[in-house]
Amino acid sequence: MAVVSTAVVGVAVVVLVPKAPGWKRVEASFFAGDVFADVFPGLLRAFWLDVKIFAWSAPCILALAMLIALARNVRSPALFPLRLLAALYTDVFRGVPVILTIYLIGFGIPGLGLERPWNSPLLWGSMALVLAYSAYVAEVFRAGIESVHEGQRAAARSLGMSSRQTMTSVVLPQAVRRVVPALMNDMISLQKDVALVSLIGPIELLRQADVDKSLNANFTPYVAAAMIFLAVTIPLTRLADYLLHRQRRRTGATAVA
Repeated sequence: MAVVSTAVVGVAVVVLVPKAPGWKRVEASFFAGDVFADVFPGLLRAFWLDVKIFAWSAPCILALAMLIALARNVRSPALFPLRLLAALYTDVFRGVPVILTIYLIGFGIPGLGLERPWNSPLLWGSMALVLAYSAYVAEVFRAGIESVHEGQRAAARSLGMSSRQTMTSVVLPQAVRRVVPALMNDMISLQKDVALVSLIGPIELLRQADVDKSLNANFTPYVAAAMIFLAVTIPLTRLADYLLHRQRRRTGATAVA
């Protein structure tokens, strides 16, 4: 039934869409083969900057998010200000849209008149992504930490382990394994959102597509850019789904078809 219904929908799209009155104009504006062949190599070169932004942002996000999650999980009354500060951080950066964070930091910090390379929009745009995504990833880590049963902590204490040893040797290994699928989803979102850095100057894939669109008076470069992003994000999405199903099998949870 699934195969038949999918085939029917596919045939309907292939047959009916080209019969729309404006299809010829849309085809010429969005699916021009000559424009695609001309701009695609340049878009691939520009995409390399997206890859580099992701490569240096992702480890920073994971490290900062873990620190924030640990700060929110401290139980000592003396460290309550640290816990409050971590909660305030997550509330602020989850409450402000990522694009607005990039604008504020990407234009605001270079506006202080710093010397090169500290006035680079690329640097501060990447930093804005790190700050914004750390707030979301920190909540993922915190959920994983809180999902570890309290009995695990009690057992560790009964063995004479300190609070630090309990967290690093007992709680965190279990927590991280449980949140890997959710972390993969955040990394997929990050891979797409690195394109927002182009809004403050750096010429990466999205900005290059915009330049090519203007030069050719055609929207095909946007379609080409979308295909490049899909070529990366779809395999990552399937990997995240695989990890999620594997985790459900291990924990005995019911898999969702």
